[in-house]
Formats: sequence, C-alpha cells, structure tokens
Amino acid sequence: MERFTRETLFDIQIDAVTMEELVSVIDEKIRTREPTHILGINADKINASQENDSLNQVIQKAEIIHADGVSILLAARLLNKHIPERVTGIDLMQQLLDLAEVSHYTVYFLGAKQAVIDKMQEQLLKNWPGLSIAGARNGYFSDEEWPEIATELKDSNPQLVFVGITSPKKEYLIDYLMTHGINTVFMGVGGSFDVLSGEIKRAPLWVQNCQLEWCFRLLQEPKRLFKRYLFGNLKFLKLTVLEKVKSANKK
Repeated sequence: MERFTRETLFDIQIDAVTMEELVSVIDEKIRTREPTHILGINADKINASQENDSLNQVIQKAEIIHADGVSILLAARLLNKHIPERVTGIDLMQQLLDLAEVSHYTVYFLGAKQAVIDKMQEQLLKNWPGLSIAGARNGYFSDEEWPEIATELKDSNPQLVFVGITSPKKEYLIDYLMTHGINTVFMGVGGSFDVLSGEIKRAPLWVQNCQLEWCFRLLQEPKRLFKRYLFGNLKFLKLTVLEKVKSANKK
C-alpha cells in the first residue's frame, strides 16, 4: 500500500492527510488485516516525546500519525510544512464507526470507567444500530493484566479496537498488543469515550470551527488541564521556535 506524503516536525513524521484520505486507507488496512497503530499527535504528545525516549520510539513506529491538534497545524505553517487539515480523534472515531457499521466490521472498546463504557455502548447503538461490538473492557487494570487483555482480544478477534486510556499508557499498551500477535487496527482515542457517552460535553460546532475547542475543554476541566495547556503550550512554542532557527541555519 502506498504511504501518505509525510512531513517531519520535531523529528516525527506526520501524515499530510485529509480525513477522507485517512478513512479510505484505514478501510483498506482493516480489510487486509494489516496490524496498524493510528496515533493522533498534538503539542502535549510532542512535548512528552522530547523527554521520554521509550514513548518516542513507540510514536515513531506508528503506521499512521495524524495531526490531532491546532498547535500542530500552526507549527507546520511556521516551519513551511504542508499538513492539509486537522483530523481530531473523536471525529475520526465517529467516521470509523460509520465505516464499521456499513462494512460490517467488528469493533472493541477498551478504556474508561465501567459505567462510562456501558453508557457509551448504549448511545452508540442508538446512533449506529447496525454496529457489531465484539467486546468491551474498562480501563482499570494493572500492567500484569496485559497478557489477559491480549488473550481476550485474540478470542474476540475484532477488526477495529478503540483504546480510551490516557497517554502514554495507551501508546505502550497498543505497542504491547501489536507485538503479541493482535493483528488488528488500533486507535488511541483519549477522552472520546467520555464525550460519546454523554459524560462530557463537546464544544459547540462554532467553537470547533474557530479552533478554540481546547479553551472549551479547559473551562470544563480547569484543574486537570490548566497546567498542561499553560506550561505545555509555552514549551511547545519554544520547541517550534528552536526548530525554526535550526531550519534557518541549515539554509
């Protein structure tokens, strides 16, 4: 399969891809049972990868890396890199649920609290009544239970697995499962389970269109996100400026 064009930002190759192109390629990967890690990259993950070599190695291995953050688009523009659009994790997840229903692909959900994952499945079956759910498991388990999860996935054999766990645990878990013979398409979706269950409200469409969804999230969860957004964005800005200087010195 031909790869997307990739742009290198902060030593990470990011797919220069639209939502439509991405869904089409993922469809082919599901049909051919090609093991795939779909990874959304944002400022927070870039920052973490700079300090955490093991996380950086997992990110570098991902078969698909899409820009899931307006900060990535802004940095790309400043660094003269072409990334056509932002593909948010929750929007991509919903597109893939559309695809799974139409194509009769089986899906599995891993992560969040049990009450959240139960409620989400109820909501999903209202919106996607033809969706075939192979199984689900909450995100409250120890590292020692990873082999048990691998066995469960081998038995249920889903074609698409959504992992709603915080970083970097979800990246490590997906990498572990892929190296232990789970031949499926994995997508890390962060807090999307909370939104799709109705536990957390998503920003109105006009806020999304203004690229201010991060601000809406900050207002909902200030204690959890204030430090990440304030200090994280300053750190990412510094990385971007350094990258620009490095690029200029090469000319």
